[in-house]
Amino acid sequence: NNLCCSQFGYCGTTDDYCSPSKGCQSNCRGGGGGGSGGGGESASNVRATYHYYNPAQNGWNLNAVSAYCSTWDANKPLAWRQKYGWTAFCGPVGPRGQASCGRCLRVTNRATRAQVTVRIVDQCSNGGLDLDVAVFQEIDTDGRGHAQGHLMVDYQFVAC
Repeated sequence: NNLCCSQFGYCGTTDDYCSPSKGCQSNCRGGGGGGSGGGGESASNVRATYHYYNPAQNGWNLNAVSAYCSTWDANKPLAWRQKYGWTAFCGPVGPRGQASCGRCLRVTNRATRAQVTVRIVDQCSNGGLDLDVAVFQEIDTDGRGHAQGHLMVDYQFVAC
């Protein structure tokens, strides 16, 4: 029946029932949760493009790059904004909108297995990730992503 069931025995198809971070117990999204301190939701074979946020050149200022999450996160401490590379998130599994802001993802290049942890600062519409160009280059270890204009990646929500 493809319904997800919560820890309380109620079933449905929305995130309230299907999200491991909200206590889903069966037919959960992202393969059942994992745990790992940050919800553990994940997706495989997701398209990642790149965007020129250039956070260092922009003073790590979310307002300067018109990031969606600036409403909630622009006044976070500088160390918080600098700790991880930036990404826009619109992947198939995980929270959307404000609920995704500030969360972290471990992103893995499927071709080379290179990994990086990034912080969600923006939304996108490509159905995957729009990584800051520096982060993209960090995991594009064979140069094929630059040549193709995108990478195929796996991601998992992790604790920041």
